[in-house]
Amino acid sequence: MSFEEFKPLNEKSLVEYIKATPALSSKIGADKSDDLVIKEVGDGNLNFVFIVVGSSGSLVIKQALPYIRCIGESWPMTKERAYFEATTLRKHGNLSPDHVPEVYHFDRTMALIGMRYLEPPHIILRKGLIAGIEYPFLADHMSDYMAKTLFFTSLLYHDTTEHRRAVTEFCGNVELCRLTEQVVFSDPYRVSTFNRWTSPYLDDDAKAVRKDSALKLEIAELKSMFCERAQALIHGDLHTGSVMVTQDSTQVIDPEFSFIGPMGFDIGAYLGNLILAFFAQDGHAAQGNDRKEYKQWILRTIEQTWDLFNKRFIALWDQNKDGPGEAYLADIYNNPGVLQLVQENYMRNLLHDSLGFGAAKMIRRIVGVAHVEDFESIEEDKRRAVCERSALEFAKMLLKERRKFKSIGEVVSAIQQQS
Repeated sequence: MSFEEFKPLNEKSLVEYIKATPALSSKIGADKSDDLVIKEVGDGNLNFVFIVVGSSGSLVIKQALPYIRCIGESWPMTKERAYFEATTLRKHGNLSPDHVPEVYHFDRTMALIGMRYLEPPHIILRKGLIAGIEYPFLADHMSDYMAKTLFFTSLLYHDTTEHRRAVTEFCGNVELCRLTEQVVFSDPYRVSTFNRWTSPYLDDDAKAVRKDSALKLEIAELKSMFCERAQALIHGDLHTGSVMVTQDSTQVIDPEFSFIGPMGFDIGAYLGNLILAFFAQDGHAAQGNDRKEYKQWILRTIEQTWDLFNKRFIALWDQNKDGPGEAYLADIYNNPGVLQLVQENYMRNLLHDSLGFGAAKMIRRIVGVAHVEDFESIEEDKRRAVCERSALEFAKMLLKERRKFKSIGEVVSAIQQQS
């Protein structure tokens, strides 16, 4: 079988492909192909995902399709996204090897990535949050991942030549950026056939979002920042469904939306999804487990994640202040006082950016096209709507008033007041 042009793989043709690809067959003992166990597990919106287990190892194969899988061929989507995903997995993996699965093989023609299989007990973080599981290292690991991947791909570490080269390369991921622009920054604020919400309970709430002029003013500013601010190589879709966890392992997957964009979009997506998980907890409370303690753990995790990120990002900046980065040249920002002013200003703006983007991501998950399992798994519509309304009200306030918050602790206090 020839693999010189794109074709979607099935379980049979995947065996042939692996046998023909030493970088994959050597990992799993595919010479004994009768022993290969293949399972298609892609529950996402876009791709085929296969788990392959052989006599001497295992791996994951991910293949991008030229359309959106959950909708079908009526919504075409470039398979080139696999190139950007593989490139970012490798770049971010070099910077944060403990928290990004290793890529073994990439085939641009087949839009196919072969990578480490995150074996059980790894589960998607979102599912763990729904089940009420505490992860003691989550804040530590995610703050470390975000600090390293964002700092080392920004002008704080790169010169402008390298930075513009990276911007040019990742401009090619325009289709996925346009998808984000539509579903995060546009559709929730207008009538769109793609929008949905828990009807009839949230009908008025959805209408209120579409009529809120102050909200539209803020979302326009964030959309501009998303489209124009080439700050760092961001994951681009860093929600709790893009993180796999165990009690002591945290792995970030699926960076196919990656591009050189605003750092706050990654931080906000992650924190915003933790806030959604918080507001969903009352819908998962049961007799004997009111989830109150777990809600406090989520709030501590939100606070610790930002505080650790802030500390680590500044530490990387201090360690590299005489390095190649050209954002703040050492002979200009040449005393501790001026550097501290610059850093405080930078981190204050980044917190506000993160809160804005986090709020936008929350809103779109309640009245936009793609919802979250945190809420969707609450079976009773009315109960779900109560949780969603609380989250929506908080997100609207956060989007409009984000600049008044001076610390993440103040944000956590505001979440508690809303709940």
